[in-house]
Amino acid sequence: MKKLISSGSLFEAEIGYSRAVVQGDWVFVSGTTGFDYENMTIADDIVAQTDQCFKNIISALREAEATLKDVVRVTYILPDATEFKLCWPVLKKYFGTIKPSATMFSAGLADNRMKIEIQVTALKS
Repeated sequence: MKKLISSGSLFEAEIGYSRAVVQGDWVFVSGTTGFDYENMTIADDIVAQTDQCFKNIISALREAEATLKDVVRVTYILPDATEFKLCWPVLKKYFGTIKPSATMFSAGLADNRMKIEIQVTALKS
């Protein structure tokens, strides 16, 4: 049985996707940016955006009855790869002991204010 999860983001409604999809024990969380979906604001700072990405991901995982400990794969997308190192302390804060497989690549994002997008896949234990 497939369950669709929405954050209420305008992007999801306008583009036509789900924040996360649960299929069996698998949870697929879409690329998640640093927007605070309650008021649709975004910080200018990549570190603050990275922290907000994780808050948004944790919220989606919670609705899927999963946690960060269930994450097995993460993908980081940054328009400016040179800023990735600035995010490392935040990444370690959330994934330091979990250590999912990871990939980072540089690509343009949908909005120039976005400095990072994070996508995760989780397998519920």
